[in-house]
Amino acid sequence: MQTAIKLQKSKQFDVTLISDRDYLFMYPISIWIPVRTITFEDVKVSLLKVQRKYPFKLVLDKVLSIQASKNQVICESQVFSYDYLVVAFGADKMLHKGINHTLTICGKPEQTLELRNKLDTMIMKGSGKIAIGFGGNPKDKSAVRGGPGFEFIFNIHHYLKKKGLQDKFELTLFAPMEEPGARMGKKAIKVIQSLFAKQDIQKRFGKKITEFVEDGVIFEDESKLEADLIVFIAGAKGSAILTDSDLPLSEAGFVKINNYNQVAEFPNVFAIGDAAAYEGPDWTARQGHIAELMGRNAAHNIVQIDKGTTDFKGYQEHLNILCIMDMGNGAAFVYRDSKKEIMIPMPIFGHWVKQVWGIYSKRTKVGKFPRIPGM
Repeated sequence: MQTAIKLQKSKQFDVTLISDRDYLFMYPISIWIPVRTITFEDVKVSLLKVQRKYPFKLVLDKVLSIQASKNQVICESQVFSYDYLVVAFGADKMLHKGINHTLTICGKPEQTLELRNKLDTMIMKGSGKIAIGFGGNPKDKSAVRGGPGFEFIFNIHHYLKKKGLQDKFELTLFAPMEEPGARMGKKAIKVIQSLFAKQDIQKRFGKKITEFVEDGVIFEDESKLEADLIVFIAGAKGSAILTDSDLPLSEAGFVKINNYNQVAEFPNVFAIGDAAAYEGPDWTARQGHIAELMGRNAAHNIVQIDKGTTDFKGYQEHLNILCIMDMGNGAAFVYRDSKKEIMIPMPIFGHWVKQVWGIYSKRTKVGKFPRIPGM
């Protein structure tokens, strides 16, 4: 979307945005749908509203494959030719045995509603065991998304506390890593561990997941974490669409790119966000603000190529971890780059800050509020 907006603003191209749904889903604030802080509609940004402000061509269709050697995108109902292509359809999830017994907050948007309904049922019952976890991809260290897991378990704890039920529920965070969240830095880990102890959140770390079953999680040592509700954020892998395409892929299935988001072998093709293979430090994380920066860079670089110049912008120098880790009744500001680590607790008002960010982000995308540089 960021690429389409910026290219449309340049007035140099006929821009077409192809999407398999008519809205953008704001994943960073979707953690509040299951705890009934906001509704499903609050998290959606209509692509039609964005199109009205930035009149690119909007096509609702499903991409089946990309044939870069022919400059073609094959969709279910039609075939598109292009001079420049930006691939930004995200990633697929690693498929663990029994994953059908889990729900997630980083998958299909509709699952947030299933989570809400499941949580409602458990609250009506008055007790239960909830296990929230995340995994990675051994072929790509950046393909893990643990932050939403931390946020979600803290928000559930706050939600139960408001209802006076926190003592009736058992909350457990599980992950195969010895120290989940380490990429955020040592300061962040200390704060998170103290919150776990304070809120009596159980931990199950450092054990590989063998399978999920209807009533729990089985680990490699044959131990079992019993749960009435399992929320799992699987590690990312390249989209299945790419397996039927001719773009060069990393071992994990992501599109290989250079610093300017150009695809190896096809300089008129760019890959951004979760579709791309990142190059960076071990702590590199796939976050929305980096994906949007990649999108703006891709648009800038396309303009430069069309002009016949090489004033390109790269993403690697901007790699960082930046988030407001929401906890329902407060938050923490987390920042990390190659030079520093910052962790600032923001009790009470931090939750409001993230809510304001959500409103700001939605409005900038439909052109109702000017974008603040760097945000």
